[in-house]
Amino acid sequence: MENGAAKPVIVAIDGPSGTGKSSTSRAVAAQLGLSYLDTGAQYRAITWWMVTNGIDIEDPSAIAAVAGKPEIVSGTDPSGPTITVDGVDVAAPIRTQEVTSQVSAVSAVPEVRARITELQRSIATSAEHGIVVEGRDIGTTVLPDADLKIFLTASPEARAARRSGELKGADVHSTREALLKRDAADSSRKTSPLAKADDAVEVDTTELTLQQVIECVVTLVEEKRAAQ
Repeated sequence: MENGAAKPVIVAIDGPSGTGKSSTSRAVAAQLGLSYLDTGAQYRAITWWMVTNGIDIEDPSAIAAVAGKPEIVSGTDPSGPTITVDGVDVAAPIRTQEVTSQVSAVSAVPEVRARITELQRSIATSAEHGIVVEGRDIGTTVLPDADLKIFLTASPEARAARRSGELKGADVHSTREALLKRDAADSSRKTSPLAKADDAVEVDTTELTLQQVIECVVTLVEEKRAAQ
């Protein structure tokens, strides 16, 4: 079926860090001619803005007061997704350890989540041919009516090995501990916690290669499209 002739499909891919969300989502979107949105990058972007502007990350009320100020723009081309804050390219700065260590605290503030969720819904619903949206609360909170919801999982050991590889030789044990700490923070926050939607398809990526995961998800999307 030609992508232009296919009904737009919204695919929500959730799961914790190190399960292959980003690589899978980008590849699936590129293969199927869909847009792509990394929602985690948006939370990192607003965190970067908070840090850069000297906002006290330990003070939720201070974060809430300025949550609406930064202008965050996400490019949705899976072959080269972009993200800017107030016109500044922050694709590299948002991946620093400073931002990584603060993003859970900023993301837990309800005003931040409301702001970013509204932005995510606007992008997803305006995608002409459909979109793959990846994050931690897409199927449960952001896009509860998504056409297809997928929840990626993997063992803590596999996730730590992958993430330490991405970080070019970081200690696997300390990486595993950091991932589990992030899981606990994301899963226990009061607003939009990390959780698997009741109607999501769970895919355990522990023993799968990235290409196998991509093929699995592409098949699920194509089946959903054919049934529409």
